[in-house]
Parts: sequence; structure tokens; C-alpha cells
Amino acid sequence: MKLPELRDYADAGMLEYHGHADAVAAAAHEAKLRYLDVDLSRADDRATLFRALAKGLALPDYFGNNFDALADVLEDRDWLGKHGCVIRLGHASHFRKTHPNDWRTLDDIFTEASAFWRERQVPCWVVVS
Repeated sequence: MKLPELRDYADAGMLEYHGHADAVAAAAHEAKLRYLDVDLSRADDRATLFRALAKGLALPDYFGNNFDALADVLEDRDWLGKHGCVIRLGHASHFRKTHPNDWRTLDDIFTEASAFWRERQVPCWVVVS
């Protein structure tokens, strides 16, 4: 699967991509978007999920380690970056299968954040791999 044109905010949202992480990073760089890589390979529960998100998303120290705090920070212009962002959720399949309710909540939060920025004509992509 080929990545879409990442500069195009109108189509920004969550998408499945099973290509190499370097391709996502290169496409984000080409589009001049902030690239953030979240490694979910060790996410076995909410605590490890939020640690992975905090690290990969470079969340501020005051991040509250809960879904509401994540939703808030994803709609913060200072965090987002100047031109938008591409977030890669790598190794997501294990967490997705073992924690379906938490995954649905996470999916909803990222989908809403993408829609929030799309309304402001700023691309915010979430690439699940």
C-alpha cells in the first residue's frame, strides 16, 4: 500500500499501513510534518500504553496518563507543531487484540484529533502498523 499525500489535510485521519517505518518518516519529512513514532510492542496494559504514548509523542511532563489528558494534548497547537504531524503507532496489533476496549477508545481519540485539525486545515495523520 502506498501512503497518501500527507500534506493533504482533507483526507487526514487514521490509516492502516504495513510498510516500513522509514517510509512513513520520509513521507512526513517530505511533507514538512512533524513525525512521531510510538512503539506499542511493550504495551501490555494502560500503564505501559501511556508510557509508550508519552515517550513516542514527546508529551509534556504534566501529561496526566489517561485518555482525557491524551485527547487534550492532541488538540494543543504548541504540541502539534507548526505544519501538522504524522503519528505512527508501531507494533499495535498485540495491544489491539488483547485490549479491544482501550483500543477503541484510543482509536476514537486519534480520529477526533484528526477531525479537529482537519477543520483547521492542518494535517494530522495516525498511521497504524
